[in-house]
Amino acid sequence: MEKIESFTPQEVAEMLKIAKTTVYELIKRGELNHYKIGNKMRIELKDIEDYKNRHKHTKDNIKTDLFEDEFTLCGQDLMLDVITRYYAEKNLSSKIYRSYIGSYNSLIAMYTNDKTIATAHLWDAKTDTYNISYIQSLVPGVPVVVIHLVKRVQGFYVQKGNPKNVRTWEDLTKSGVSLINREKGSGTRVLLDENLKLLNIDENSIDGYERESTSHSACASIVARGGADVAIGNEKTAMQVSNIDFIPLKEESYDMVIKKKELNTEVVQTLLEIIGSQQFIQEIEGLGGYDISNIGKILNV
Repeated sequence: MEKIESFTPQEVAEMLKIAKTTVYELIKRGELNHYKIGNKMRIELKDIEDYKNRHKHTKDNIKTDLFEDEFTLCGQDLMLDVITRYYAEKNLSSKIYRSYIGSYNSLIAMYTNDKTIATAHLWDAKTDTYNISYIQSLVPGVPVVVIHLVKRVQGFYVQKGNPKNVRTWEDLTKSGVSLINREKGSGTRVLLDENLKLLNIDENSIDGYERESTSHSACASIVARGGADVAIGNEKTAMQVSNIDFIPLKEESYDMVIKKKELNTEVVQTLLEIIGSQQFIQEIEGLGGYDISNIGKILNV
């Protein structure tokens, strides 16, 4: 008998790079077939592929699979989950879904699809600036609005006491030092690769360069468990994981990017209201690891 491959909602969420709650919403709307074994929900591989094929984007079909009053917010920072929680509490008819993709792919998704909001922290080594040059390159000819969220500090995650004495980019090439890298397209990976290029460091000289993990917290956890000697990520995550030290390297700007034509929609106006509210600002400040000065400042690009 042929074995039928099936997956849990969490596994499907990871495959589609969406939140688990979005998987349940797709099931509820009848867009994703499923079955139950006892209380356990399962989705067959063929149904996942059917869903992907129905909503595959082509040159002749670049609209999203979401309803007109639904947006997707892309990015991995914890504050985006806080934003979507505030939005859900307003009980509006419009909805926001989360997609946990990195900065580069976030901008491409916004360029390709309407009703998609990007976030980015992409460093341009040539100008020592964040995001604007990437937006102009990856979202060409599209008027957008850049909303500043926070400044964060990027640096090295190392084991407690920094036993391998990793403090500079050049130290990644030391014998006996192993790296757990971030995935291509993430702002953290861009920061690393830009610095390697500046310093003329061959990626092949870094043990573990090809090993990838898809979040700050996963990288920090791997270092804490001794699975690698160093990873790169933001200070906020370092505050949440025990048995690691944080070596600061670069202050970065974390921004939200929205198509200008969607600025006056209920979703975007509500997001701006949330971001500018004292309650939200105080909660983000209380989390620590963020510079919230100039939060909500708007720049047209």
